[in-house]
Amino acid sequence: MDGNGRWAKRRLLPRVAGHKQGVEALRRCVRLCMERGVGVLTVFAFSSENWQRPADEVSGLMRLMAAALLREVQPLHEAGVAIRFVGDRSGINASLLASMEGAEVQTAGNAKLLLNVCFNYGGRWDVVQAAQRVVDAGQPLSEGTLSAAMATAHAPDPDLLIRTGGERRISNFLLWQCAYSELYFSDCLWPDFDAAELDAALADFAGRERRFGKTSEQVERGMSAA
Repeated sequence: MDGNGRWAKRRLLPRVAGHKQGVEALRRCVRLCMERGVGVLTVFAFSSENWQRPADEVSGLMRLMAAALLREVQPLHEAGVAIRFVGDRSGINASLLASMEGAEVQTAGNAKLLLNVCFNYGGRWDVVQAAQRVVDAGQPLSEGTLSAAMATAHAPDPDLLIRTGGERRISNFLLWQCAYSELYFSDCLWPDFDAAELDAALADFAGRERRFGKTSEQVERGMSAA
């Protein structure tokens, strides 16, 4: 969800104002995904590298997260959304962490949409923590055991990764899980991401051929057999 700061700067507003609009865009995106039958939505809300931003912006983001949890969890729960937070919880304020865990407990039984919120998350951290978990459990290190220990092991790997804001990189997001994801880059700044932008990404995805190492002919034969 990239471009909040630039959205605010273009309007001569503080960066936190862009992040507030980013929350509105996320609320809209959740609704749009449910309307289109998307089962899992995973969003990069705060990276482990974001702690390096100016202190006032970081504190503003923490307050914004706390306020969003207070305001959004009940409506999401009523809509059938299950919320899971993905990331390193060791550096998060105790009060905010309690709110996050409360949201998870409250919405755990919902099945309309799984919303993974990656908060204090980094793809490299995820691989390292997964490897450490496998080693600590005395298991052999393999693709299977590592996948089962990743922070998003409760969800399928993403089919489609959308990055807004015009950047053409994944910036340490779901490095392991996105090995076969289709990548879509939009110039739209995140606060402006709407139904038309989402539908454009989904239409582009629908036109991709997903081979997973096979040839086009093998994929076509498999589809015919199915």
